[in-house]
Amino acid sequence: LNKKDDFTMRDFIFIIGASGIGKTTLAKKLYEHYKGAYVEMSMIPEFGVPEGVDEGLFEEQVCWEFSVTQVKKFWELGIRNIVALDFDDLRTRDIPEVFKGFNYITIKLVCSDYRQNYEQMKNRGNGLIDFELLEKMSQKINARKCLVNEFELDIAGKTVEQVFIEALEIIEHKEIKMEYDYVKPKKELFYSWVFSNGLR
Repeated sequence: LNKKDDFTMRDFIFIIGASGIGKTTLAKKLYEHYKGAYVEMSMIPEFGVPEGVDEGLFEEQVCWEFSVTQVKKFWELGIRNIVALDFDDLRTRDIPEVFKGFNYITIKLVCSDYRQNYEQMKNRGNGLIDFELLEKMSQKINARKCLVNEFELDIAGKTVEQVFIEALEIIEHKEIKMEYDYVKPKKELFYSWVFSNGLR
């Protein structure tokens, strides 16, 4: 695959999916391949939360808006194939609105074999794992239809390298739309880790 081919250059590559499904692993390999930029929603400076606001909603909003500003600044500086991930699933429905007019693509990682996702999550070894929430998250993310410029990649039974190669095929060969009409789907179709949203 020729990563220098103009056709393969995307402005933004968004990676979404349930916890432990391999978003970070794939995103880092894509960054190493394309040498664009790598942005996780959690990669922002520490900040305080004003009194009298919902802490979870405020923190998520700050992280999201900071990430959007960051990736767009990279783009303004001429960097392409900017890989971004780790958004709240509910934010996925904002992507077609916020990035309309850009050459972006979203890869939704799913796993038709829930047991594989479960085992990957269990073996991550970083912090408390709520498998009941993982199952609900997986079901909700897997069930909803793909949005504009979003393509599903099922990782079931695949190695890290196989997932990476399949992702390259999607990124470099799928046709995307830069102009389109978009009506946001109902928020109930999405999972949210922000407890206040009531979408768990």
